[in-house]
Amino acid sequence: MKFFRIGTRGSPLALAQTYEVIKSLEDYYPNLKERIQIVPIKTTGDTILDRSLTDVGGKSLFTKEIEDALLKRHIDVAIHSMKDMPTDLPPGLTVPSMLEREDPRDALITRNGQLLEDFAPGALFGTSSLRRQAFVLHKFPHFQTVSLRGNVNSRLQKVANGDIDATLLAVAGLKRLSLLEKATTILSLDDFIPAVAQGAIGMQCREKDTETLEILKPLNHFPTFQAVTAERAFMKALNGSCRTPLAAYAYIEEETLWLKGMMSNSHGQNIRFISHKGPASHPTQVGREAAESLKEM
Repeated sequence: MKFFRIGTRGSPLALAQTYEVIKSLEDYYPNLKERIQIVPIKTTGDTILDRSLTDVGGKSLFTKEIEDALLKRHIDVAIHSMKDMPTDLPPGLTVPSMLEREDPRDALITRNGQLLEDFAPGALFGTSSLRRQAFVLHKFPHFQTVSLRGNVNSRLQKVANGDIDATLLAVAGLKRLSLLEKATTILSLDDFIPAVAQGAIGMQCREKDTETLEILKPLNHFPTFQAVTAERAFMKALNGSCRTPLAAYAYIEEETLWLKGMMSNSHGQNIRFISHKGPASHPTQVGREAAESLKEM
């Protein structure tokens, strides 16, 4: 029996995302049920928790070892949070399919139900995201920001213990871990634009692996694929990385793709917003146009 080997990070959230993909695979291919093998892979980003991602290399820290396993044929498909994916993929690899996107919004986590405007000057806001830091400091400059790394549960525990006063976490991650009740409130997309591809799960394989490409094809949710493609094109055109406070959210209405974007410095100053639309059939073009418009502001 040939196993269908799925590579993933070993965190609870990464495994929850992988089980979502496996459920979809088994729905389409019941004969795969006994052949699926999960291959947990520890990435550099999982082992370095005492420093900011911006200091140690950025997004590829969560994907490189998994992509290497794909290229070496140790696994057949890799499951990624698309938010963690660099804009440029290694030669020979592709992301042909994405599951339907989960809620892309951010959730505020506080200890006693406070909102951000309730905190006094000097309150500690913990995050590893320059985007979240920029948004919070733009609206609430009285916060003091501190680096916050680790998995979802460890971040929640930091708030519960009083190590920090507030943080923001992705609603998608909380829902996948059945922890949404920990959210104090969910922030609107108008107030806090999400990270590029937040809430989307991508499946990556080798470009020439026709068998796996065929298997993954029916799992692709095309509106999600279009929206995330536009957001990633927007980020690439702005040379976005973990060192850039940048946000984008795209969505489809009939045949039109709408994209909202933001760029700032890490202190929430010189913050710029863009709203752009174009044909949903050309998501890369829409993302690039939005980025060019933002550059000109």
